[in-house]
Order: sequence, then structure tokens, then C-alpha cells
Amino acid sequence: MSHHRTALLFSGQGSQVVGMGQDFAHHSLRAAALFKQADHILQTSLSQIMFEGPVEQLTQTVIAQPALYVHGLITLALLQEALPQLEFHAAAGLSLGEFTAHTAAGTFDFATGLKLVEQRAQFMQEACEETEGSMAAIIGAEEEVVRRLAHVADVDVANLNAPGQIVISGAKKNILNATILAKEHGIRKAIELTVSGAFHSRLMNPAREKLEIVLATTAIATPRIPVISNVQAKPAISPDLIRTTLADQVTGSVRWRESIEYLLDECHCTRFIECGPGKVIAGLVNRIRKDVEVISISDLESLQAGVERLSAS
Repeated sequence: MSHHRTALLFSGQGSQVVGMGQDFAHHSLRAAALFKQADHILQTSLSQIMFEGPVEQLTQTVIAQPALYVHGLITLALLQEALPQLEFHAAAGLSLGEFTAHTAAGTFDFATGLKLVEQRAQFMQEACEETEGSMAAIIGAEEEVVRRLAHVADVDVANLNAPGQIVISGAKKNILNATILAKEHGIRKAIELTVSGAFHSRLMNPAREKLEIVLATTAIATPRIPVISNVQAKPAISPDLIRTTLADQVTGSVRWRESIEYLLDECHCTRFIECGPGKVIAGLVNRIRKDVEVISISDLESLQAGVERLSAS
């Protein structure tokens, strides 16, 4: 269809928004059927919470993660419906989005992925309730500086999102201490985030262990396209490595900056399609590498605009 090499990118927790996917469901029988299937698998009215809220419920880990997974895959399904000849060469997802990316790549089917995401979210929410954890965004600091701060404050580096945008995670008192110590380390800004727990830190170890057990018995295929692992910042290809990296991701650092660099420099991707609410990923990609084309699709209007741009190139 074009000379472009295209990578799919999927949203992580925090991007959810009330109303997500509602126009898709009204417009497309395929979307409506996938929402219905998701509700049936989860035995809950996920679609209704996505469409109508309340926001407090949609924000809960056990709802937000399945919601973003379903939304991402419906977005992709509608894009493929509009452009059946569009080829994808690689995929990646931010934290939870890595599971969505694996479904898109054929590692497991929609239902298997959704069950995995449901259990992952449940395990993570349980770990949040058992610990008192928090996270903080560190703005405008080099990675080495943040690693030193994390070491001193006894917290973990959770997300390496983009240059000058790193997130730390750990026990709430240690995170608060880290935000105070940040100034001494010459860090411009350290802001505690509104999160339910210490994601991507050692406090999530109970969740990682439970997810590891579930993954051991999950049917996993070799992906059709490379899926970049958050923890390794390179593709996980064999089913065993996929199991390991998806479990490790719960406690490990999300190496997003390096993942995008890998897609650009090793997979030679020239264009990204972001499937998910808002434009969080587009913002990060543009901080990682200027002038990279990112087409963000989150609703019918952006789908239409995306289809036109993709058809023209």
C-alpha cells in the first residue's frame, strides 16, 4: 500500500476517559459485537462503565485495564475494516498496552488476552490494597540522577517514558521523601502522582508471582510481528520469553524511550499509529524523536482523519 513501515502503539493505564468507545459501538456492528463479547467474558457491564462512567469506577485498576485493552483492539479492528490492505510491521504498548499489542500480533486471541488482563488488574489491585505505595513523576532530570535519587530514597524506577520524564515508585513515605530530596539532587520538579499504588516496583511482587502462575498455563503463540517488551526494550519472540517478560513487567521498569528508539532504529518504522484515548503516546514519541509521524486514533472523528491520512500516503 505504501513504502511506510508502520508500528502499532497501545495506551497504558491513566489514559482511560468516560465515553471511550461509545461512538464506535453506535457506528459499527463489529465494535458492538466486541463490546458485547467483552462484557460476557468479564461477566460485568464493562462497556456501560466505559460509555457512562462514573469516572471513579472507570479509574479503578480492575476496570481501567480491561477497558483500555478492549478499546485499543476495537480501534484497530475498525481501522482494519476501513483499510484492509494496511500492513503493520511491529507493535508495542505502554505497560498494560503490551498485552493489547500481543493480541494485535496474534500471540493470543481477544478472549485469552482479556482474561489475562482481568487477572493482572485484579492481582495488581490486591497488591495495592495490601501495601501503601505511591509514584512520583521526575521532570527534567537525567536517568543517572534519578537512579541515584531512587537508590537513596529506597524506591524503584518505574517508567523511563521520554527524555526528562521518568517515574519512580515505592512505599508512600519513601516517595514523599524522594520528592523532598529531589532538590538536593538538582532535580527541577518531582510531583507525587494520583495513583492507587506503587506500580512497576517491588511492592507489586505478589501480583507478579500470581500472574506468572497464570501465564504458565496460558496458550501463547509466536507473534506475527515483533512486539517490543517493556522490560527488555526489544522484541520478545519465543512463547517462554513472552511469559517471562509479561510477568516481569509488573515489577520491572517500563523502558518506553528505548522501546520507541528500537522501533525507529532497528525495526526501521517510519510511522506510528496510536490506538487509545487521548494522545499520551504521541506526546511521548515526539519527545523521544522529533518529527516522527504519529497518527492517534481514539474515536470516530480521529478514525476518519487517520484513514484519510493513511490512504493518502
